[in-house]
Amino acid sequence: MPYSLQDQLPQFSRWLSVEKGYSPKTVESYGRDLAEFAAFIEPGQDVRHIEPRVVRSFVYTLNGKNKGSSVARKLSALRTFFRHLLREGVILHDPVAPIASPKQEKHMPVFLTVDEVFTLMEMPGSGDAFAFRDRSILEMLYSTGLRVAELAALDLERIDVEEGMLRVTGKGNRERLVPVGSPALEALRQYLPQRTLLIRERIGRGDGPEHKAVFLNHRGLRLTTRSVERLVKFYALRAGIAARVTPHALRHSFATHLLEAGTNIRVIQILLGHRSLRTTARYTHVSRDTICSTPSPLDLLPKAIAEIQKVKNAEPVRS
Repeated sequence: MPYSLQDQLPQFSRWLSVEKGYSPKTVESYGRDLAEFAAFIEPGQDVRHIEPRVVRSFVYTLNGKNKGSSVARKLSALRTFFRHLLREGVILHDPVAPIASPKQEKHMPVFLTVDEVFTLMEMPGSGDAFAFRDRSILEMLYSTGLRVAELAALDLERIDVEEGMLRVTGKGNRERLVPVGSPALEALRQYLPQRTLLIRERIGRGDGPEHKAVFLNHRGLRLTTRSVERLVKFYALRAGIAARVTPHALRHSFATHLLEAGTNIRVIQILLGHRSLRTTARYTHVSRDTICSTPSPLDLLPKAIAEIQKVKNAEPVRS
């Protein structure tokens, strides 16, 4: 059996896709980071003979020309790769285990004030060709806290308008139910006739229709994450908001405003689809002491269900 990194990479990529449920984009990112390491070591070097000093030298070359977060990501890719080889019995010792992750700068996540959110939602106007669609996107991002990729991938069949719930497939192919507030549902109802028109126009041009996607571009195709990011930035600039507003900033705002309204952080963790409570804490600026004193999800399950029902019937800051 060949034991070079290049030879082991296809099986590792399949494991990431099939076993871990990672998206093609994430798998591709792992591949790029590992290819960079492969270019650093000797061509065709046996992965069983790679020592910690080689990994340490690689990390040293990364410092100075990469941000700490980038170095940490590349090292994380190596760590995941070699742990996989260790589990598979390909190697007997993990060369990345002795390597400490670099310290990273802590950035306070951007989130909007309640007033800024209200202003942003009002920006799509009668002069905008896709005002209903864009208003629906802004409302949906803020009402649900969806990741931009989750919103772009959203299919109409995943929305239960009567119950006010979305079925979302997030990171790691994990599925969750997310409540939707009434303003977002109303904005969606106003947009749907335009969506139908876009589909008919596409059929009229002889092109295959996109029946599943909720949000479509002017050609009647599924809107991309990049397009969503651009329209959020456009309306934020129109609103005169000084902060750099992204879909992720609306996700932060959703979580922060829920916390300010008294929602338990464990409930917010469920709504955001986070595996780790510490990730949720970064979104909501909660201290480590608060995390340690918070009950477990099982203890809070009845309360979480009640909280989700409350959120479904009332926006975090909107009636």
